[in-house]
Amino acid sequence: MTTSPAINSVGAVRSATTDGPTTVDDPAFKRWEGRLFGGLVLAAFLLYGIGSALVDDPLGVGLVAVNSVAVAIVGIIGFRLLWNHSPRVGAGYLVTRFAEATFLVSGVALYAYADRSDADTQGYLLGMLVLGIGSVPFWYVVGRGPWLSTRFALWGVAGYVALAAGALVELTTGREVTYFFAAPGGLFEVAVGLHLLRKGFGTSTHRHSDEPHSPSGTA
Repeated sequence: MTTSPAINSVGAVRSATTDGPTTVDDPAFKRWEGRLFGGLVLAAFLLYGIGSALVDDPLGVGLVAVNSVAVAIVGIIGFRLLWNHSPRVGAGYLVTRFAEATFLVSGVALYAYADRSDADTQGYLLGMLVLGIGSVPFWYVVGRGPWLSTRFALWGVAGYVALAAGALVELTTGREVTYFFAAPGGLFEVAVGLHLLRKGFGTSTHRHSDEPHSPSGTA
């Protein structure tokens, strides 16, 4: 049996063999973290949805603040997921989620306490623009790795491209189109949230290698 190390396109080190599949395993990342990721993604819908509807009430601002904490934790988990495989993409996702959290809570706070009538809308649009741009490489890499099916992840990629496009159009033209463009990404977040809440990210999987095997040794 021939064995040689191989590096895939997302930077994960694989052990390739001539007579079997390859494996990717990251014991440092726990399955419960994937479940927490899914739960927080789902919770964010309620936290921001209810909070933004009650923006004139301190309770609403508080719910949006809790949402921002949840969003930041999602970024931390995503960063941990990709740390040993594609750290730059993971770091980009972490920055994305922290920026989204900042825009959302600051927009609502400025609206509620600084009498900025459009601050909540502008904060939301900027948050969605950043989220859309930063989530595309994250879910692309996730789909290329062992954590989620490629088709499922590509749904996310397409959804976040649409989200970013809608937010950009609304920011530059004033046309209220973001909610329409957000639909594919929103449905993806519900679906992936439920999936991860149930199963978590797969941290070990077997896939047949598409890479040529190098005869570095025999056994």
